[in-house]
Amino acid sequence: MCHVFFIDDEEDLRIAMEQSFELADIEAHGFADAESALLAFDQDNPPYVVITDICLPGLSGQDLLRSIKHKDADIPVVMITGHGDISMAVQAMHDGAYDFIEKPFATDRLIDTVKRAIERRKLSLENQQLKRALKAKHALGPRIIGETDSIQALRETISHVADTNADILLFGETGTGKELVARSLHEQSGRREQNFVAVNCGAVPENLIESELYGHEKGAFTGADSKRVGKFEYAQGGTLFLDEIESMPMQAQIRLLRVLQERNIERIGSNQIIPLDIRVIAATKADLKQAAAEGTFRQDLYYRLNVVTLDLPPLRQRKEDIPALFHHFLLVAAARYGKAATSLPANDLQMLLSHNWPGNVRELRNAAERFVLLGKLIQLGETTAIASQQSLAEQVAEFEKTILEQSLIDTGGSIKETMLNLQLARKTLYDKMQKYGLSKEEYKG
Repeated sequence: MCHVFFIDDEEDLRIAMEQSFELADIEAHGFADAESALLAFDQDNPPYVVITDICLPGLSGQDLLRSIKHKDADIPVVMITGHGDISMAVQAMHDGAYDFIEKPFATDRLIDTVKRAIERRKLSLENQQLKRALKAKHALGPRIIGETDSIQALRETISHVADTNADILLFGETGTGKELVARSLHEQSGRREQNFVAVNCGAVPENLIESELYGHEKGAFTGADSKRVGKFEYAQGGTLFLDEIESMPMQAQIRLLRVLQERNIERIGSNQIIPLDIRVIAATKADLKQAAAEGTFRQDLYYRLNVVTLDLPPLRQRKEDIPALFHHFLLVAAARYGKAATSLPANDLQMLLSHNWPGNVRELRNAAERFVLLGKLIQLGETTAIASQQSLAEQVAEFEKTILEQSLIDTGGSIKETMLNLQLARKTLYDKMQKYGLSKEEYKG
């Protein structure tokens, strides 16, 4: 539960501020001295923000700041200062205070400061969680993020076919996440404890592809100085992912078809048949049916692979998912590079939504990494206006819906905070949420 500590020895001020925080949908606990606040500090459920006067009976606010930072260095501490305490407040900032506010202060100013501090604390906690996962060498998991109809349909299809032995064909443009989907299929199957082996067919030289896939015996050809286990054999019991299958040479396609049908291989230079227990997932950015008609891809192999085909939509066709995707990549990059994840300004969000994303999700991930490293969005290239595909009314509606969704995400579904952030009347906000099918329950943290 998100809550804050407010420490001041003036009882009237404590009561007034507790009421003000309650009206702002912030749970506040008041204390008359630092000692009481420290006794109430729960390491398993610490406050998101601590607000304290500098001059207190007993331990001072500076003492409390040091104690809090010792317990959790990432908890924002806001210092309240009298006119004569400015030098102490400056020292407190050097000691790690988030901000200081001079008495007498406007209630709205303090509440705005605390809201920003809460948002910072939330990002800090998410970063900590990701850092722990990365440090423990646990993958973040093959998450397929998005709520557009096409992505929901994709997730539903994956859930139906993941735990089967059916071979799968993935179709999508470069950067749409074909390997991510392949890993998701593997992780949701009974083969998850065995190897997931990825091969980029376009990156293997034509004269080496059969050795790469099926292995070879020592002395099988010039340069074969030792026995090699191929990718098919290495994936035994697990999943083999053949990316850019359209790039596979025609001769290699012939042998691949036979392997898929018979489910066994022979290493080059060997007569020993090795039975296979694997699942094959192939991926392509080309229309294989058309390639087969043109003679550049074997028609029988196309039909053998085309048992179940999953279509991955390009990012330009699911722009409503961009804010959530960018936020996810932002947190991952922040954890990887050890930097703080900052919120995306509204004008930058509009830039993301205006861009056509020829590199799809991969390009968006790179933009998030650059944002973390450089603090701004750069190198998005020339944007392709939505107006080329939509009317002005459709553009405005899409952008308005995205801004509403982002504000609900930022506020955890708080109607009151969303009203304040967007400067909307309650009825207007509810009308717009109903228009776009939005519910505050979907965004509660």
